[in-house]
Amino acid sequence: MAGRSSAKEINGPLIEALKTAGLPKDTYQTTTIVNQDDAVWGTGGFVKSSVEDSKEEFSWSSFILDADGNVANAWDLKAKSNAIIVLDKSGKVLFAKDGALTEQEISDVLSMLKTALQ
Repeated sequence: MAGRSSAKEINGPLIEALKTAGLPKDTYQTTTIVNQDDAVWGTGGFVKSSVEDSKEEFSWSSFILDADGNVANAWDLKAKSNAIIVLDKSGKVLFAKDGALTEQEISDVLSMLKTALQ
């Protein structure tokens, strides 16, 4: 996701759904990659601090601060956006979307995760 609070909000409903889904922490992993290169000028330190705070709050999740935007460039992601990419345990992409998920897509992603974790 872009290093902007507005980008975090784009898929906030999915994140809330994941928090309440009760997925097993021993077989499920959330990784958030924050594109610090896509932060509002002068806010890089705030973005870094926010990522560190999130890691403390959600210690079972992984957070990566991408200072140079390498991941966004490699995946050709939009600026000021938030992408959701679901991988299985072998690294195969099961779902990918750059931008806000619909309610149906959120439901589909949750079902997909639950099935993959069985």
